[in-house]
Amino acid sequence: MSAKPWLDHYPPEVPQEYDYPAQNLAHFLVTSAASYPGHVALDFLGKKITYDRLLQSAYRFANALLRLGIRKGDRVAIMLPNCPQCVIAYYGTLLTGAVVVMTNPLYVPREIEHQLKDADVRVIVALDYLIERIEKAMETAPLEYILVTSLKDYLPFPKNILFPIKAKKDGMAAHVTYNKRVLSFMQVLKMSSSEPCEVPVDPAQDLSLIQYTGGTTGYAKGVMLTHTNMIANTIQTKLWFYRSKKGEETYLAALPFFHVFGLTVLLNQAVYLAGTLILIPRFEINQVLKAIDRKKPTVFPGAPTMYIAINNHPDNKNYDLSSINICISGAAPLPLEVQEKFESLTGGKLIEGYGLTEASPVTHANNIWEKRKSGSIGIPFPDTEARIVHPSTGEEMPLGEIGELAIKGPQVMKGYWNRAEATAQTLREGWLYTGDLARIDEDGFFYILDRRKDMIIAGGYNIYPREVEEILFEHPCIREAVVAGVPDPYRGETVKAYIVLREGTSATAEEIKAWCKERLAAYKVPQLYDFRDKLPKTLVGKVLRRKLIEDDMRANQNPDSQLDAGKHG
Repeated sequence: MSAKPWLDHYPPEVPQEYDYPAQNLAHFLVTSAASYPGHVALDFLGKKITYDRLLQSAYRFANALLRLGIRKGDRVAIMLPNCPQCVIAYYGTLLTGAVVVMTNPLYVPREIEHQLKDADVRVIVALDYLIERIEKAMETAPLEYILVTSLKDYLPFPKNILFPIKAKKDGMAAHVTYNKRVLSFMQVLKMSSSEPCEVPVDPAQDLSLIQYTGGTTGYAKGVMLTHTNMIANTIQTKLWFYRSKKGEETYLAALPFFHVFGLTVLLNQAVYLAGTLILIPRFEINQVLKAIDRKKPTVFPGAPTMYIAINNHPDNKNYDLSSINICISGAAPLPLEVQEKFESLTGGKLIEGYGLTEASPVTHANNIWEKRKSGSIGIPFPDTEARIVHPSTGEEMPLGEIGELAIKGPQVMKGYWNRAEATAQTLREGWLYTGDLARIDEDGFFYILDRRKDMIIAGGYNIYPREVEEILFEHPCIREAVVAGVPDPYRGETVKAYIVLREGTSATAEEIKAWCKERLAAYKVPQLYDFRDKLPKTLVGKVLRRKLIEDDMRANQNPDSQLDAGKHG
């Protein structure tokens, strides 16, 4: 939009524009280590690593990669949970000018194979118990080196934080036969030099990261993010969090670093600010509550499901959660009821933001301390333009009308790896077409209605799942809810609600339907109700709506399996 009404709601402390440094993304670590050498960078279940030690380890890893023949532009995959090795490998790879490919540790061989082949990966760093999966993937996607590590390499391994499969009793997996191809991560570090190493890059053109999108339909695409993309978004999030202080913030790192949300708002931002990262290898609610109580984090980015888990924990009042100042919620819509309860519980601020992998990822957020609007994703970040366009013509829509959200800014990707056609469809004249349906109000606050592909069309009416889910979350018996469109012979699609009830409560489909009828137009009211013990989610906490629909398609082969009424709880 040419008027940019959102600028009227910028805090005075937040600049509209910023001059981002032209450097290697890893230079954040170099700078913080120089200014705060003895400050704790990583706290991994009690094992503490200072900034100077972290930088030395990153240099050792970088020099080891160079010795193995890795050069600027080569791809190095990291298949690790949040642990010191992940941070060391990440910054060490960047220091060489090579490109990081973050890989989910829960991937099966088929998914691993796709990423290794598509990105032409030369080296992967992985946990010991993942080797068999990787070697199976390597049958058609050859690698030059596997660097193997274990969570036990940095501390004794408590049983209650296994991630998520039992490790071998003796630490490094006994079944791994070390040879010229499979190397010990720790031995490689010990044998390598800690001499400073930072390969020059063209930050605006050279890639720092190939981050694969979710791949809900077909194979995932690799998003090409440059050093400038990631630097800009790291600084943009810091500018928004303008009360943050260098060397004083403590971050609860429960979001996985193999997701770009965790990379930017946790790892990169914490290192940029010389903050302390409390590394959580797997979100487990009791461990998280203990970590908040004992370690006193001030910043806790997360997904709505994480805040829901804290809100609903029966003993949450027995933990001191008052250290939390700022939380930014992403990956999925944040229900108002969840936001209000969490803020009441902690005394901190929980705001909703918006982003996507193709934008490094954050583009919008609500104000933290100033005016915010419930149900809104907030306003665009500094240097970020946004507009609502017609999904077919691309013409800008009138104020308040629903259309596709398009974004332009320094955080927007270079394109999709080896996919020129997909890039041309998504990037047009510098604008990123998100595929999300949204609207903007007179104050410049944006509202996401839903993904275009998730919108339900029933009897000719457009129904946005988020609107229905907000109503369901307000029901006193509902802990979690998601809605989706399922085939209907008469209306084309009908609304189905998947519900998890609060422990100790009960409700019927008829009762919830009556609740919705009082608050929604008749055509938006769910007609089918599926009560579940839990909902399928990604590790970031995003509900897998597509999996629910696919499960229904299989269940429809047996019509008697559909649930539409009855008591549950």
